[in-house]
Amino acid sequence: MFASAAASSGAPFVETPVAYDAILLASFGGPEGQDDVIPFLRNVTRGRGIPDERLEEVAHHYRHFEGVSPINAQNRELKAALEDEVARRGLDLPIYWGNRNWAPLLEDAVRQAYDDGHRTLLAVATSAYSSYSSDRQYREDFARILTDTGLGAPSEGGGDAPVTIDKVRLFFDHPGFVEPFYEGVRDAVAAYLADGLSAPEIRVLFSTHSIPTADADRSGPRDVEWPEGGAYVAQHRAVAEHIMSRLAEELPQAGASGWKLVYQSRSGPASQPWLEPDINDEIAELPAQGVRAVVIVPLGFVSDHMEVLWDLDNEAMASAAEAGMSSVRTRTPGSHPAFVAGLIDLVEERLRGTPAAERPALTPLGPWFDVSRPGDSENARLGFRPAAAGILP
Repeated sequence: MFASAAASSGAPFVETPVAYDAILLASFGGPEGQDDVIPFLRNVTRGRGIPDERLEEVAHHYRHFEGVSPINAQNRELKAALEDEVARRGLDLPIYWGNRNWAPLLEDAVRQAYDDGHRTLLAVATSAYSSYSSDRQYREDFARILTDTGLGAPSEGGGDAPVTIDKVRLFFDHPGFVEPFYEGVRDAVAAYLADGLSAPEIRVLFSTHSIPTADADRSGPRDVEWPEGGAYVAQHRAVAEHIMSRLAEELPQAGASGWKLVYQSRSGPASQPWLEPDINDEIAELPAQGVRAVVIVPLGFVSDHMEVLWDLDNEAMASAAEAGMSSVRTRTPGSHPAFVAGLIDLVEERLRGTPAAERPALTPLGPWFDVSRPGDSENARLGFRPAAAGILP
C-alpha cells in the first residue's frame, strides 16, 4: 500500500527499474512574514497543546528576521537547480515541491501532480539522517495524504491507477552531500594553519539538531544493535570521522586537530533527556583545553535555515567570542553542484534499479535502505501511524 510495485515486496533495496513519472521535493517549510509566524509554529507543534504565549518565546528567532525563514527561498533555489540537472541529463521528470508545515503544502503538491497525470512519485526529502522528524514523519505524511485524499486507493471500477510515493534512500553518506561539508572544513582549517595556529589549537565541532535521547535510541532498523543514540548519532559520527580522516590525508599538518559531535536547538522540557553536549556548553570549555579557534560545521542541516542562522551564526558565534576564540561557520550543501548532482544520482538509482553493491557511500553504514525497515524511527509517544516507503509494522 502507498508504494510502487517494486518497493512493495519489502526488500531493503529496490534493484529493479521503476518508471517514476515525477519527483516530489519534500521539506519542512517556514513563515514568509510576521503574520505567518504563529500560525506556522502552531502547525509545527500541532497536537501538543502548546499555547500561543509559549510559541511566542520561539517566535522571536523569526521576528529577528522580519518573520521570514530562509528555508522557502532556499528550496526554490534547490528546486530550480534540480530542474536544470534533470534537464541536463535528459530526464522527463517534473518536480513538485511541498512542505510539511507551510505553503506550498505537501497535500497541494501531491494533488497537483495527480491532476497533471502523474501516478508514480519519487520523494526527495531535505533531510539526510535517520530520526522521526527527519525521515519517518515525512513517510507518515505521504501515507496520510494518500489516505485523506483517496489518491492512494484504486478508483471505483479500477479505471484510474492509485498514486504511489517511494522515497530515495537517506543520503547522509552520499558523496554529493558530504563534499560541501568537507570543502568547508578543509578550507577553514587550512586558513587557521596559514594564520600560524597549530593543529591542536583548532577544534572542529560538528553540530546537528538535538532530539530526545529516547527518540535517538529508536532511530534505525530494530534488528541492528546500535550504540547509544541509535542510527541518528551513529550516522553523524561516521560522516564526521570520514571528513576528519580525509582531511588528515589531504592536509597532514591538520591531523592533530581535534573534533567532536555536538548538538543544538534543544526545545523540550528540562525533565526530558536530550542529546548532549550542547554546542555552547562545549565551546565554553575549549579555552581550558588550549583551543584558540573553532570550526563550526552544520553537519545535520541541508541548508542555511533558521537553526543555522540563529543558533549557530548568532548564539554559537557569540559563545566563541565570549570565550576569546576565533570562529568560523562552514557552509551547508544548499545548491552546491555536487549536492544537486548527488540528489539526481539518487533518483537515477531508483529509475535504473542500481544494485546496492554499486551505490556510492562514504561510511560503513551505507548505502542506506530504499525501503525503511519495520519500526524504524517510530515515535512511541504518538503511537503507530502508517508510513509510505516502508514495510509494516
